[in-house]
Amino acid sequence: MSDAAGSAVDYLPELSTLAAVRPLTAAESLFHLDMPHRALGHHPGQFVQVSLPGIGEAPISIASSPTRPAGFDLCIRRAGNVTEAIHRLKPGAKIGIRGPFGRGVPIDDCMGRNVVIIAGGLGLAPLRSLIQYITDHRSRFKAVTILIGARTPETLLFPDEYGAWRSRDIKVEVTVDVSKETWLGHVGVITNLISRIDVDPDTTVSIVCGPPIMYRFVLRKLARRNLQNDHIYLSLERRMKCGMGKCGHCQINGLYVCLEGPVFRYDRIAHLPEAL
Repeated sequence: MSDAAGSAVDYLPELSTLAAVRPLTAAESLFHLDMPHRALGHHPGQFVQVSLPGIGEAPISIASSPTRPAGFDLCIRRAGNVTEAIHRLKPGAKIGIRGPFGRGVPIDDCMGRNVVIIAGGLGLAPLRSLIQYITDHRSRFKAVTILIGARTPETLLFPDEYGAWRSRDIKVEVTVDVSKETWLGHVGVITNLISRIDVDPDTTVSIVCGPPIMYRFVLRKLARRNLQNDHIYLSLERRMKCGMGKCGHCQINGLYVCLEGPVFRYDRIAHLPEAL
């Protein structure tokens, strides 16, 4: 997030160039963008405001690590006028970018600890930034486990990257809610995977991102594994709109997700049932 309120990075979109588009599922694609005059300079878990003149603006979480400075990735789902228009763009198109904004994952709190990343559906997109950061600095972290859930095998994000993550001594477990006979992996809700992993509550932190309905059940499972609230981080990125605390769309009892999040330590929002 910019240090000076009201700076150009806050208010004025910078034109970036769409360098490449990679279809991921029937609804999501990965867009690689280049900034002409600077590196994005983000932290895992932050987001940008993406705009197209005459159409509108939308907050999108960053899906790549700052350790990979040649541009940045956005995983975008068709879900409205702006995202539909972005999906129609071809490489070479110009896209407005403001940001990065928000508070991301506290990397320093994760270093030297076991890390459990829990991603449901589109929640894997913002967590991919953290995963790439960990793989690029693997020696700074102890055991790393990634739990991934999706509705069907066809809606899994980045399945072609799981092998590379495993090659970095990272445990990756995947489950789907519904499958065909060709699916050989786990079937069931993502919380079933939590029972299958080792969790040392004293040395483990967990970072969770997914659909809102998932959080309540994941938190219950983590509590049964004796993981304390101050060892759990949640991303509430789905609530955001303007990215600057002006529109009030993401306000929760006086807390602005876009300014004070989107990543929160759970003990700081556990008293706010509206947050989940």
